[in-house]
Formats: sequence, structure tokens, C-alpha cells
Amino acid sequence: MTEHEAFIRQCIALSEQAVRHGNEPFGALLVVDGDVRLTAQNQVLIESDPTRHAELLLASEAARRLDAAALERATLYTSTEPCVMCCGAIYWSRIPRVVFGCSAVELGVVAGGSLVMPSRQVFASGTRRVEVVGPVLETEALAVHRAYWSAR
Repeated sequence: MTEHEAFIRQCIALSEQAVRHGNEPFGALLVVDGDVRLTAQNQVLIESDPTRHAELLLASEAARRLDAAALERATLYTSTEPCVMCCGAIYWSRIPRVVFGCSAVELGVVAGGSLVMPSRQVFASGTRRVEVVGPVLETEALAVHRAYWSAR
């Protein structure tokens, strides 16, 4: 198992919990020095707000609760590659690393995405580097999406 797989599996579990709570299947967590510091689930449907993505919620909370030194050592793990909006939140929150499960391209195929852009492409437009790792355990992460979106 790679160093990232255990955290991605936790994100997949968070995405499954999001569905049980009446939301779309996305989950994320923030790791600093090997410890999970924050978690988030998609809240788009229960909040009736299309901006309530797990990654945006997590980046916002991290920016409020962690100091600059902790953020510099942080990695945002997510069940699914961050969208353009979430990439912006991650970038401006100064989180330097992202590890994702399911790719945006694969999600777009399954869910019929309307604005599909790989996160590497988004982050490459910035002046500060954000490291991107993924997909990691894509088959497992994608299974949650297939089950969810096929029922819609």
C-alpha cells in the first residue's frame, strides 16, 4: 500500500457518508505531519448551494483554523479530483499538495460533467506550485460515483 492509499480510502468512506446524508459522493480530508486534522463532505444538496463542495469547505476551514507553518506542511486528500472552483480555494488557502482518487475526466464520463478540467491544468496557471498526485485507487473511488450517478 502506498503512503496515500489509507487516506484516499478515508476520503472514499467520507464520500459514502455524504450520500447517506443526502448529498453527492465527495469527501476530503487534510493531513498535516501524517495526522488527519480536518475532514469535509459534500453539502451541495442539503444546503441548496452548488458551491458547498467538500474540497472548498475543507480549504476554507483550513485557512481559518491553521497557521501558515501548518498549511505549508498540509496535504489535501480527496475522493475525486478537485474542480476548477475547488482548485482556486486550495490555491488561495496556500495548501501545497493535493492527492485525489477518481480523476475529473472519469467523473465527467460517469456523471456527465459540464466543466471538466484536470487540476494539474488549473494549478499550472498559478505562480505558486501546487503538487498534484493521482489518481490513487481510482477504481474504488469511481465505484461510489457509478453507484450514485446511475441511480439519478
